[in-house]
Amino acid sequence: MTATDTHLAIDAIWRIESPRLIAGLARIVRDVGVAEDLAQDALIVALERWPESGVPDNPGAWLMATAKHRAIDLLRRRTLLERKHEELGRELEARQEIGVAGFEDAIDDDIGDDLLRLIFTACHPVLSSEARVALTLRLLGGLTTEEIARAFLISEPTVAQRIVRAKRTLAEARVPFEVPRGPELAARLSSVLEVLYLIFNEGYAATAGDDWMRPELCEDALRLGRILAELMPKEPEVHGLVALMEIQASRSHARVGPSGEPVLLLDQDRGRWDQLLIHRGFAALERGEKLGGERGPYALQAAIAACHARARTAAETDWARIATLYESLAQLAPSPVVELNRAVAVAMAFGPAAGLDLVDALMSEASLKAYHLLPSVRGDLLSKLGRFGEARGEFERAASLTRNVRERELLLERAAACARESTN
Repeated sequence: MTATDTHLAIDAIWRIESPRLIAGLARIVRDVGVAEDLAQDALIVALERWPESGVPDNPGAWLMATAKHRAIDLLRRRTLLERKHEELGRELEARQEIGVAGFEDAIDDDIGDDLLRLIFTACHPVLSSEARVALTLRLLGGLTTEEIARAFLISEPTVAQRIVRAKRTLAEARVPFEVPRGPELAARLSSVLEVLYLIFNEGYAATAGDDWMRPELCEDALRLGRILAELMPKEPEVHGLVALMEIQASRSHARVGPSGEPVLLLDQDRGRWDQLLIHRGFAALERGEKLGGERGPYALQAAIAACHARARTAAETDWARIATLYESLAQLAPSPVVELNRAVAVAMAFGPAAGLDLVDALMSEASLKAYHLLPSVRGDLLSKLGRFGEARGEFERAASLTRNVRERELLLERAAACARESTN
């Protein structure tokens, strides 16, 4: 294996292992900022050693062991410098925890999941809602500031500032690394759901890079969502989010072609959709509905996903029903992105001209200025109306905005197809 191959392997390993690594370290040092620094230190050591020694058989355990040794050294230095009883107690506690066989399996409450503790710690009310989501995406999803910025349609410096301030605030407030209970748990639920949703979406359609999907993020979000559903079985929106993720995840194998190219929804082989995940999604949706009350944003999106899952072919999709559900979603949780999705459904149900009217109304929306799906959708509708020259320009603009290599290739292919049509 060449040095380049090793570095690519390390990057892939880091994406998978960093959330668990940071979560496990945070349980030791009780400071998510310090935990991330320790994890980064372990990564640097790996980058120095693995090109020569090779990638270990269990890279996650290697990284954890390296980071734990550095955590012990840190706690010792703190004790020597400060000589505080609190620090002495923390060192003893850390040594005791580190000595437990199978550290990542150690359970100190009935949740028994460090990643879930990390989510709820990062979603502490001492932080703004924007900071909670940005920090958790950084720590749990392993996302870069660029990826988070694109998810929120805001600038990278803004995201970076939020993350730095959030870690400092948590440290200064001495927020405990634990899953809250009672009213405090319910109060933090909405931000946790938002975090899981954004992590899942980043895995489902990667913001940047060479791959169309990052399945490990979908799996992390879905696993944590299932745990949360067990933790809060009487919360309809938890089941709604799990239902949405289960059904969306069912399409994963059909969303990527033999060479890794994206396959859009209407072109997918529905025989490749995972029926087990679909049925699990339907079951979660039913559990939420049985609890009563009005559907929340995630339950509405799950109902939309269920409409697609129930259609045996793309032609059988009940687009009018989907457009109605998007209208309800727009009333409950209005946003330009929801309106763009509603426009697609309206176009499918009532014709591309009707959808284009809705899309054109969004062209002046400032938050969508750099959102590549706006010109992508507009290009699709223009091509269906036979306005190929305009459609080509929209697809090219969309390609210039996306950071995902696979998506850019698809958009440029569609632009080229429109160019050929316009010359005929």
